Amino acid sequence: MTDATLSAGMAAPAFSLPGDGGKTRALSDFAGQKLVLYFYPKDDTSGCTQEAKDFNALRDDFLKAGTAIMGVSPDSVASHGKFKKKYDLGFELASDESKEMLMAYGVWAEKSMYGRKYMGVERTTFLIDSTGKIARIWNKVKVPGHAEEVLAAARSL
Repeated sequence: MTDATLSAGMAAPAFSLPGDGGKTRALSDFAGQKLVLYFYPKDDTSGCTQEAKDFNALRDDFLKAGTAIMGVSPDSVASHGKFKKKYDLGFELASDESKEMLMAYGVWAEKSMYGRKYMGVERTTFLIDSTGKIARIWNKVKVPGHAEEVLAAARSL
């Protein structure tokens, strides 16, 4: 599978992934509501933890804006369960160990750290409207202030 080049206005790629609590989550489960779909590299690492806590702190505001939140990483369902419990996260986390969805959304990318190249998740957030179309994409997300910016965009839809 090749990396996707997605843009606002396009239909969000369909997915079906195992989520925490043993549920399978699909894009169709969110029909009729907006969805913040955020991709992050790894459970319980500093940036990913802060991003999850920031979205969680605004969860009620997102709900008032008719917007669900779901985080996706290649971590296992078990890892997600521990991460969610440790930080009392009130939204769903889905596991893409096969990386099919990560590739469909174009977020599985070559990264570089200390001169070493490797494949990993590029921190990216998609705001999907109530009809399943991509409303906005944030690439190479910087965590501070990000959840608030996504909330403002969700409210404006």
